[in-house]
Amino acid sequence: MMNNLDPLLVDSYDYDLPSELIASKPAEPKDSAKLLVYNRKSDTITHTTFHELLAFIPTDTAAILNDTKVIKARIYGKKISGGRVELLINSPLKNNHFLVYIRGRVKVGTELFFDHDLKAIVIALHEDGTRVVQFYKDEKELDFPSLHEVLERIGHVPLPPYIKREDTKEDESDYQTLFAQNIGAVAAPTASLHFTDTLFEKMRQKFDTHYVTLHVGAGTFKPVETNHIKSHVMHSEFYDIPKETQKIIDSDQKILAVGTTVTRTVEYYVREDQPSGHSDLFLHPNNPPQRVDFLLTNFHLPKSTLLMLVASFVGLEKSLDIYKEAIAKEYKFFSYGDAMLIL
Repeated sequence: MMNNLDPLLVDSYDYDLPSELIASKPAEPKDSAKLLVYNRKSDTITHTTFHELLAFIPTDTAAILNDTKVIKARIYGKKISGGRVELLINSPLKNNHFLVYIRGRVKVGTELFFDHDLKAIVIALHEDGTRVVQFYKDEKELDFPSLHEVLERIGHVPLPPYIKREDTKEDESDYQTLFAQNIGAVAAPTASLHFTDTLFEKMRQKFDTHYVTLHVGAGTFKPVETNHIKSHVMHSEFYDIPKETQKIIDSDQKILAVGTTVTRTVEYYVREDQPSGHSDLFLHPNNPPQRVDFLLTNFHLPKSTLLMLVASFVGLEKSLDIYKEAIAKEYKFFSYGDAMLIL
């Protein structure tokens, strides 16, 4: 790699990915996905499969996973005029308001109609493209649990924009972790999608295993639109850390973060000492992790904050070297793609 890359410039995180390496569905079985293991101490790369993951995790490591549950956040409807709209729920706000993305032109006061007598009224437009709406059913204002019941009937799995197909029944399980529990995410913590029941049970038996909740928002796919990464306004996501997990973070035990969302949650807690709230932590080479020792993750979009987070562990140039090798070895990329373990 060239030595003139600036880790604070967004363009430095660009790379060319052949479109055929974007995974549109998971490996079958899921733990047959490829696994690239990068050891920082020896500066070596090992190519293996996810099925062999446990052999590489150092003993006496605590694994922390994200138990958020993806909701059927994408719904299709129409305006009074008959014009079609697509609405993607991002997160609940106060007073039964919801932050959403809407494909289709709307203004404050626009009413949107969906199946099962669900209606949304637009109450605010934001410059970043998000909208605020309120939902009603049979003219009754809906809170999040009530809305979730309707979404289970009419909603679609919110596949990422780079998966160029409609969602299917299989995605309802494929795009959900085995241990998903707390509803609220609109994107999956994808590093965990590779686990089978058998492999996950083996990990629980061999390693101290704990959870955090971070409700992944649609902002995770938002491109960085500034030239300098310190000018980027990071999206904010709700998180909660149970007391048992707090004890692990507060200890000196080695931690494997299963995914970038876990990494951001742990690192935000270390910096702010808040067990619950909203994390907007942006990790990059000039703001590296302070507590997480090892990272299990997928391969991420060019110029994304997720690739910058990977670079916060190994540096910009090493990240690009690893990605270059993964492309040469025809690893699959993004949400349904292969995995990488950083030791």
